[in-house]
Amino acid sequence: MMAATKRIAFGVAAMTMAGVLAACSGPVGPEPPEAAGAGGGAHGERKGSPAAAPENAVRLIGDGSTAYTGRQPHLPGPERLKPGRKPPQFVVFSWDGAGEDSQRLFSHFREVGKKYDATMTYFLSGVYLLPEDKRHFYDPPQHSPGRSDIGFNDVAGISDTVDQLRGAWLDGNEIGTHFNGHFCGKDGGVGTWSEEEWKSEIAQAKAFVKRWKTNSGLKEAKPLPFDYDKELIGARTPCLEGQKNMMRAGKELGFRYDSSGVGKQVWPKKTLGLWDIPLQLVPVPGRAFETLSMDYNFMVNQSGTVKGDPSQHEFWGNQMRDGLLDAFDRSYNGNRAPLIIGNHFESWNGGTYMRAVEETIKTVCVQRDVRCVSFRQLVDWLDAQDPKVLAKMRTLGVGEAPKGGWASFLAARPAAAAPSGARPGTAHPDGRPPERRGDLPGHAG
Repeated sequence: MMAATKRIAFGVAAMTMAGVLAACSGPVGPEPPEAAGAGGGAHGERKGSPAAAPENAVRLIGDGSTAYTGRQPHLPGPERLKPGRKPPQFVVFSWDGAGEDSQRLFSHFREVGKKYDATMTYFLSGVYLLPEDKRHFYDPPQHSPGRSDIGFNDVAGISDTVDQLRGAWLDGNEIGTHFNGHFCGKDGGVGTWSEEEWKSEIAQAKAFVKRWKTNSGLKEAKPLPFDYDKELIGARTPCLEGQKNMMRAGKELGFRYDSSGVGKQVWPKKTLGLWDIPLQLVPVPGRAFETLSMDYNFMVNQSGTVKGDPSQHEFWGNQMRDGLLDAFDRSYNGNRAPLIIGNHFESWNGGTYMRAVEETIKTVCVQRDVRCVSFRQLVDWLDAQDPKVLAKMRTLGVGEAPKGGWASFLAARPAAAAPSGARPGTAHPDGRPPERRGDLPGHAG
């Protein structure tokens, strides 16, 4: 089983209004030819949608680690916002690393998601599907083969992680990538990688998913029910570093979005051809600054260590929960910008942040007009909108509701010189001004 102690702090850049915490928030063997066939990306209705293709329609890919099984079940189809309608409130819960270990947090939050109708994005670290004795198959950019700052896995841990990935996808969740070795900082960290080095890292992250059976020896296990070359459309970089070169590489390889940035609660835009959907600055109740919407950043601002004062655990968890709820309220009652929340399957400070996230899910995902979705579902919706509508919604600041209400703000606008009785045309709505100031020490995870 993958030991929790090996999964040391995935880094993220922590950001405040008064100052910022800059934190950490190869050869894989020959691959057999892959089966031809389309895969991934189609949508069905969330309720009562067709299930995955029947077993006799399964087409194995490569060594059978993955398979084409038809369109993903429980994936809702996007719809274009009608003139004058208030946009839904999207909330994205995402998980960096996304492996199942002895804490069983992956399986736990899958159940939480099903209970509260929340689909999520799981950013898998590829080395979690590579056993320790095959570590030399990983050839990281600027590092020696077999090096990883978050370790590797064992066969039992790979089996458990694959079980959760399989179930998560069948539940309608998204499997993204957090890449592989999680290298941070100036000495060969991902922020120093070239576009070509990112292409190598992405190729290897895919290969570890596409060859987990061969690499682990679990050849009789069920395949993952998706074609990862088509499933993988987005990522979050380690430590939120190296975003631009990664986006350039990802764009060429079919990515549609990235969530490695730092921003505010405003409607997203495209950068370098990808939807740029950053983590966001959110309130820290009782403090005069804001921090990033991630468990790690709350933890560093509160205790500075994963094992802070036990007498403060409950307070710290409540503070994170209430900060996320404050952020939700100002979007829900304001500009309706998607709320982006990042997490790790970790029990820092006694697991208080896992409790905070779960209580946030329970509170927000059941509210009217709220959709707790994966990044894939969010970008599908964004792509279905009139770009003019999105552009107009991007003019709204953090927590700013449109003057005069949504009906007039997004109302249909009569076409110029339209004849009497003609149907009116539509005027429809698309920022992220990152602020980077820092005076607190960084952390390499």
